Amino acid sequence: MNRRAILMPIGGSSLLVIFSVLTLSVFALLGLSTVRAGLRLAEGNRKATEQFYEADRRAEDTLAELRQGKLPEGVEAQGNVFAYSVPISKTQVLSVVVTVEKENYEIHQWKAINSKEWNPDEYIKVWTPD
Repeated sequence: MNRRAILMPIGGSSLLVIFSVLTLSVFALLGLSTVRAGLRLAEGNRKATEQFYEADRRAEDTLAELRQGKLPEGVEAQGNVFAYSVPISKTQVLSVVVTVEKENYEIHQWKAINSKEWNPDEYIKVWTPD
């Protein structure tokens, strides 16, 4: 008896399905990676926003004390012009300069500034042939 093995032909449609599944899997992983990166960015933005508004609240509290005639700790005074800063993060402070006259006040500066000097990395690793 001459028996021939019956082979199941793998046609082009099967290869196309396998390729499609692999492609969709890769796109799903790339999408997941993008979502995770977006989540990290959103969390960082949320934290920075919370820190800024907490510093803003403390600066408002200090201004309220100045308007009541008190001189809070850390406030520099030159006549009726007061300057103080409130830390936002390790690298930023909220700098405030106000003029207070009785019940009136004028804000000259109320902005976030860098508290540390930026030192760029100037070293560029370049391949040099031996």
